[in-house]
Amino acid sequence: MKIDANRCPVDQAIELVGGKWKPLILWRLSAGTLRFGQLQRSMAHVTQRMLTLQLRELESAGLVQRTVYPEVPPKVEYMLTALGRSVLPVLESLGQWLRAHVVELNAVSTTRTVSEETPLEQLSRKSPPSRVRH
Repeated sequence: MKIDANRCPVDQAIELVGGKWKPLILWRLSAGTLRFGQLQRSMAHVTQRMLTLQLRELESAGLVQRTVYPEVPPKVEYMLTALGRSVLPVLESLGQWLRAHVVELNAVSTTRTVSEETPLEQLSRKSPPSRVRH
């Protein structure tokens, strides 16, 4: 990804390391070098395809280094680059923020009643599916 000085830096940083899996991959690799299978087992519910795609994006961004050993079966290891390690304090800060606000976050109700739905949500819930007439 080419960094654009005219774009929001937070937006670009999130594009590089954001999403459901990239921060977890970076965090898991902070403990050291891992093989693909070890990484996948440490991340519940990630598919092989998604993990492969996310690792490729992190590798192309220069945050992760992939090493392939010429063995049968092939041995592939992943580790953080110096640039990848430089992101770890940001992830640690995010974790500290969560720990500092756990009481407030737990107090927020995640369930919404029908009366709390937006008018559009209420309409879509009540409306029958549209039918196309020929």
